[in-house]
Amino acid sequence: MREMIRYGFILGLICLVASGLLAVVNSVTKTKILAQAQGEEEASLKEVIPRATHFEPVKSGNDVIYYKAYDRQGKLVGVAFKASGKGYSSNVETMVGMKTDGTIITIKILSQNETPGLGARVVEPSFTGQFANKNIQSLGEVQAITGATISSKAVIDSVNKKAGEIKELIKDEK
Repeated sequence: MREMIRYGFILGLICLVASGLLAVVNSVTKTKILAQAQGEEEASLKEVIPRATHFEPVKSGNDVIYYKAYDRQGKLVGVAFKASGKGYSSNVETMVGMKTDGTIITIKILSQNETPGLGARVVEPSFTGQFANKNIQSLGEVQAITGATISSKAVIDSVNKKAGEIKELIKDEK
């Protein structure tokens, strides 16, 4: 009985030290991880709206709803936003660049964990390129990837839904 208490105490001590070390590592790397994520997001914004020179976030509380994209003269050239949909085995997160009239400029897949060789093909330019210069109403014409219908539909539907919501929000802005 006494030995069990001793082993329990040793195990508790090991857990305490390990969790303390994890907390220290987390606090040290947290700012670097956030900076890296911010850098990746900025690069994605520039990729989906190449004409833009700066982006202004539009927030609701602490959450960014979308970004307004401005050119060198300060003219609004479009908006960028994230869309997310449930694929076959994971959520597929997409960054979308859209003109103010509802025409998609381009999309970029930010994250996905779909089946390699099938659903993961949603990142290929042959699929994402179909969105370029399509209006919200014509997104139904985007061809799904054979063998990856669920993943393809997740991207198409999420972009279509979020683009409609954002277009309603920006309808008075030019």
